Amino acid sequence: MAAQLQFQDVTLGYDRHPAVHHLTGEVASGALLAIVGPNGAGKSTLFRGIVGILAPLAGSIVTGNLDLRDIAYLPQTVDIDRSFPISVFDLVGTGLWRASGFFGGMGKPAREKIAQALAAVGLNGFENRPIGTLSGGQMQRMLFARVLLQDARLIVLDEPFNAIDARTSADLLALVRRWHTEKRTVLAALHDMDIVRANFPETLLLARGQVAWGATAEVLTTDNLLEARRMCEAFDDSAAACAVDDMPSRAA
Repeated sequence: MAAQLQFQDVTLGYDRHPAVHHLTGEVASGALLAIVGPNGAGKSTLFRGIVGILAPLAGSIVTGNLDLRDIAYLPQTVDIDRSFPISVFDLVGTGLWRASGFFGGMGKPAREKIAQALAAVGLNGFENRPIGTLSGGQMQRMLFARVLLQDARLIVLDEPFNAIDARTSADLLALVRRWHTEKRTVLAALHDMDIVRANFPETLLLARGQVAWGATAEVLTTDNLLEARRMCEAFDDSAAACAVDDMPSRAA
Protein backbone atom coordinates (compact mmCIF):
# COMPACT_ATOMS: atom_id res chain seq x y z
CA MET A 1 0.00 0.00 0.00
CA ALA A 2 1.31 3.47 -0.88
CA ALA A 3 2.70 5.65 1.89
CA GLN A 4 0.54 8.53 3.10
CA LEU A 5 3.31 9.98 5.26
CA GLN A 6 7.07 9.57 5.21
CA PHE A 7 9.44 10.70 7.94
CA GLN A 8 12.91 11.12 6.46
CA ASP A 9 15.42 11.41 9.31
CA VAL A 10 13.24 14.17 10.72
CA THR A 11 14.15 16.14 13.82
CA LEU A 12 11.63 18.56 15.35
CA GLY A 13 12.00 20.97 18.22
CA TYR A 14 11.77 24.49 19.57
CA ASP A 15 14.44 27.22 19.46
CA ARG A 16 16.66 24.61 17.79
CA HIS A 17 16.42 22.32 20.83
CA PRO A 18 15.22 18.94 19.53
CA ALA A 19 12.14 17.27 20.97
CA VAL A 20 11.90 14.46 18.39
CA HIS A 21 15.16 13.02 17.06
CA HIS A 22 15.96 11.47 13.68
CA LEU A 23 12.65 9.72 13.04
CA THR A 24 12.52 7.63 9.89
CA GLY A 25 9.57 5.56 8.72
CA GLU A 26 6.36 5.68 6.77
CA VAL A 27 2.62 5.51 7.40
CA ALA A 28 0.61 3.63 4.80
CA SER A 29 -2.49 5.19 3.27
CA GLY A 30 -5.51 4.06 5.28
CA ALA A 31 -3.46 3.14 8.36
CA LEU A 32 -4.85 3.33 11.89
CA LEU A 33 -1.78 4.21 13.95
CA ALA A 34 -1.42 4.96 17.66
CA ILE A 35 1.46 7.16 18.82
CA VAL A 36 2.33 6.37 22.44
CA GLY A 37 5.06 7.24 24.89
CA PRO A 38 5.66 8.81 28.30
CA ASN A 39 4.88 12.46 28.99
CA GLY A 40 7.47 14.55 27.18
CA ALA A 41 8.06 11.88 24.53
CA GLY A 42 7.45 14.31 21.67
CA LYS A 43 4.02 13.12 20.49
CA SER A 44 2.43 16.58 20.24
CA THR A 45 5.59 17.97 18.68
CA LEU A 46 5.47 15.29 16.00
CA PHE A 47 1.83 16.12 15.26
CA ARG A 48 2.63 19.83 14.96
CA GLY A 49 5.23 18.91 12.39
CA ILE A 50 2.81 16.75 10.42
CA VAL A 51 0.15 19.47 10.18
CA GLY A 52 2.65 22.19 9.29
CA ILE A 53 2.63 24.22 12.51
CA LEU A 54 6.27 23.35 13.20
CA ALA A 55 9.02 23.20 10.58
CA PRO A 56 11.64 20.43 10.92
CA LEU A 57 15.04 21.32 12.31
CA ALA A 58 16.45 18.62 10.02
CA GLY A 59 15.13 16.00 7.64
CA SER A 60 11.66 16.21 6.14
CA ILE A 61 8.06 15.09 6.46
CA VAL A 62 6.67 14.03 3.08
CA THR A 63 2.90 13.98 2.61
CA GLY A 64 2.79 12.75 -0.98
CA ASN A 65 -0.13 14.24 -2.88
CA LEU A 66 -1.74 15.76 0.21
CA ASP A 67 -1.74 19.44 1.02
CA LEU A 68 -2.59 20.98 4.38
CA ARG A 69 -6.28 21.24 3.46
CA ASP A 70 -6.37 17.43 3.26
CA ILE A 71 -5.30 17.13 6.91
CA ALA A 72 -7.69 17.42 9.86
CA TYR A 73 -6.06 18.18 13.21
CA LEU A 74 -7.70 17.76 16.59
CA PRO A 75 -5.44 19.42 19.19
CA GLN A 76 -5.51 18.72 22.90
CA THR A 77 -8.41 20.47 24.57
CA VAL A 78 -5.97 22.45 26.72
CA ASP A 79 -4.95 24.22 23.49
CA ILE A 80 -8.53 25.47 22.95
CA ASP A 81 -9.42 28.91 24.35
CA ARG A 82 -12.71 28.08 26.04
CA SER A 83 -13.28 31.74 26.88
CA PHE A 84 -13.53 32.72 23.21
CA PRO A 85 -17.08 33.97 22.55
CA ILE A 86 -18.22 31.48 19.92
CA SER A 87 -21.12 29.04 19.82
CA VAL A 88 -20.89 25.31 19.31
CA PHE A 89 -22.59 25.68 15.91
CA ASP A 90 -20.14 28.30 14.68
CA LEU A 91 -17.03 26.51 15.91
CA VAL A 92 -18.08 23.24 14.29
CA GLY A 93 -18.82 25.23 11.13
CA THR A 94 -15.14 26.16 10.86
CA GLY A 95 -14.66 22.61 9.62
CA LEU A 96 -16.19 23.75 6.34
CA TRP A 97 -13.53 26.40 5.69
CA ARG A 98 -11.68 24.02 3.40
CA ALA A 99 -14.66 24.01 1.04
CA SER A 100 -16.07 27.49 1.56
CA GLY A 101 -13.02 29.57 2.49
CA PHE A 102 -12.78 31.87 5.52
CA PHE A 103 -15.38 34.22 4.09
CA GLY A 104 -17.68 31.67 2.50
CA GLY A 105 -21.40 31.99 3.11
CA MET A 106 -23.28 29.76 5.53
CA GLY A 107 -26.17 28.71 3.32
CA LYS A 108 -28.77 26.04 3.94
CA PRO A 109 -26.62 23.11 2.68
CA ALA A 110 -23.79 24.12 5.02
CA ARG A 111 -26.12 24.51 7.99
CA GLU A 112 -27.58 21.07 7.30
CA LYS A 113 -24.09 19.54 7.24
CA ILE A 114 -23.27 21.15 10.58
CA ALA A 115 -26.53 19.85 12.08
CA GLN A 116 -25.76 16.34 10.79
CA ALA A 117 -22.25 16.44 12.26
CA LEU A 118 -23.59 17.54 15.65
CA ALA A 119 -26.16 14.74 15.55
CA ALA A 120 -23.45 12.22 14.69
CA VAL A 121 -21.57 13.07 17.89
CA GLY A 122 -24.67 13.32 20.10
CA LEU A 123 -24.81 17.10 20.49
CA ASN A 124 -28.32 17.77 19.23
CA GLY A 125 -29.67 20.85 20.97
CA PHE A 126 -26.25 22.28 21.78
CA GLU A 127 -26.01 24.48 18.69
CA ASN A 128 -26.33 27.83 20.48
CA ARG A 129 -24.36 26.95 23.61
CA PRO A 130 -21.14 28.96 24.17
CA ILE A 131 -18.20 26.58 24.00
CA GLY A 132 -17.10 27.69 27.47
CA THR A 133 -20.16 26.03 29.01
CA LEU A 134 -19.33 22.55 27.72
CA SER A 135 -18.04 19.70 29.84
CA GLY A 136 -14.83 17.94 28.83
CA GLY A 137 -16.71 15.17 27.04
CA GLN A 138 -19.00 17.60 25.25
CA MET A 139 -16.02 19.68 24.13
CA GLN A 140 -14.39 16.61 22.63
CA ARG A 141 -17.60 15.61 20.85
CA MET A 142 -17.74 19.12 19.36
CA LEU A 143 -14.15 18.90 18.11
CA PHE A 144 -14.87 15.52 16.53
CA ALA A 145 -17.88 17.08 14.77
CA ARG A 146 -15.57 19.70 13.28
CA VAL A 147 -13.22 16.95 12.06
CA LEU A 148 -16.20 15.17 10.48
CA LEU A 149 -16.99 18.27 8.44
CA GLN A 150 -13.43 18.61 7.21
CA ASP A 151 -13.79 15.35 5.26
CA ALA A 152 -10.00 14.96 5.36
CA ARG A 153 -7.91 12.09 4.03
CA LEU A 154 -5.43 12.33 6.92
CA ILE A 155 -6.76 12.77 10.47
CA VAL A 156 -4.43 13.63 13.36
CA LEU A 157 -5.87 13.33 16.88
CA ASP A 158 -3.86 14.54 19.89
CA GLU A 159 -5.03 12.82 23.11
CA PRO A 160 -8.63 12.52 21.87
CA PHE A 161 -9.85 10.39 24.80
CA ASN A 162 -8.05 12.11 27.65
CA ALA A 163 -10.16 12.99 30.73
CA ILE A 164 -13.53 12.07 29.22
CA ASP A 165 -16.13 9.56 30.37
CA ALA A 166 -16.32 5.97 29.13
CA ARG A 167 -19.48 6.50 27.08
CA THR A 168 -17.99 9.47 25.22
CA SER A 169 -14.80 7.50 24.57
CA ALA A 170 -16.83 4.60 23.14
CA ASP A 171 -18.86 6.90 20.90
CA LEU A 172 -15.80 8.69 19.57
CA LEU A 173 -13.89 5.44 19.07
CA ALA A 174 -16.77 4.32 16.86
CA LEU A 175 -16.12 7.40 14.69
CA VAL A 176 -12.42 6.54 14.51
CA ARG A 177 -13.28 3.02 13.35
CA ARG A 178 -15.68 4.49 10.77
CA TRP A 179 -12.91 6.69 9.37
CA HIS A 180 -10.68 3.62 9.17
CA THR A 181 -13.28 1.66 7.18
CA GLU A 182 -13.53 4.68 4.85
CA LYS A 183 -9.79 4.22 4.12
CA ARG A 184 -8.80 7.49 5.75
CA THR A 185 -5.42 7.58 7.47
CA VAL A 186 -5.80 8.14 11.22
CA LEU A 187 -3.03 8.91 13.72
CA ALA A 188 -3.84 9.28 17.40
CA ALA A 189 -1.62 10.15 20.37
CA LEU A 190 -2.81 8.07 23.31
CA HIS A 191 -1.98 7.20 26.91
CA ASP A 192 -4.47 4.39 27.57
CA MET A 193 -2.76 1.18 26.45
CA ASP A 194 -5.99 -0.80 26.76
CA ILE A 195 -7.62 1.46 24.15
CA VAL A 196 -4.56 1.10 21.93
CA ARG A 197 -4.47 -2.70 22.16
CA ALA A 198 -8.20 -3.04 21.51
CA ASN A 199 -8.55 -0.58 18.63
CA PHE A 200 -5.25 0.26 16.92
CA PRO A 201 -3.49 -2.41 14.85
CA GLU A 202 -0.26 -0.40 14.53
CA THR A 203 1.70 1.59 17.09
CA LEU A 204 4.70 3.90 17.15
CA LEU A 205 6.34 4.00 20.59
CA LEU A 206 8.12 7.32 20.89
CA ALA A 207 10.54 8.60 23.53
CA ARG A 208 12.06 11.64 21.83
CA GLY A 209 13.23 9.04 19.32
CA GLN A 210 11.70 5.85 17.96
CA VAL A 211 11.69 2.95 20.40
CA ALA A 212 9.58 0.57 18.31
CA TRP A 213 7.17 0.81 15.37
CA GLY A 214 4.98 -1.97 14.01
CA ALA A 215 2.17 -4.30 15.01
CA THR A 216 0.75 -3.15 18.35
CA ALA A 217 1.23 -6.47 20.13
CA GLU A 218 4.91 -6.49 19.17
CA VAL A 219 5.50 -2.86 20.13
CA LEU A 220 3.76 -2.69 23.51
CA THR A 221 5.98 -5.14 25.33
CA THR A 222 7.16 -4.62 28.88
CA ASP A 223 10.76 -4.24 27.74
CA ASN A 224 9.88 -1.62 25.13
CA LEU A 225 7.76 0.41 27.54
CA LEU A 226 10.53 0.36 30.16
CA GLU A 227 13.04 1.44 27.54
CA ALA A 228 10.80 4.35 26.50
CA ARG A 229 10.56 5.52 30.09
CA ARG A 230 14.32 5.21 30.55
CA MET A 231 15.01 7.21 27.39
CA CYS A 232 12.69 10.04 28.41
CA GLU A 233 14.11 10.21 31.93
CA ALA A 234 17.66 10.30 30.56
CA PHE A 235 16.95 13.14 28.12
CA ASP A 236 18.76 16.37 28.96
CA ASP A 237 16.48 19.34 28.35
CA SER A 238 19.45 21.67 28.85
CA ALA A 239 21.44 20.07 26.04
CA ALA A 240 22.95 22.40 23.45
CA ALA A 241 20.79 23.45 20.54
CA CYS A 242 21.16 21.58 17.27
CA ALA A 243 23.71 22.92 14.83
CA VAL A 244 22.10 22.57 11.41
CA ASP A 245 23.68 23.64 8.13
CA ASP A 246 20.37 24.47 6.58
CA MET A 247 16.70 24.47 7.53
CA PRO A 248 14.83 21.89 5.43
CA SER A 249 11.21 22.56 4.72
CA ARG A 250 8.25 20.28 5.06
CA ALA A 251 7.87 18.45 1.75
CA ALA A 252 4.64 17.74 -0.07
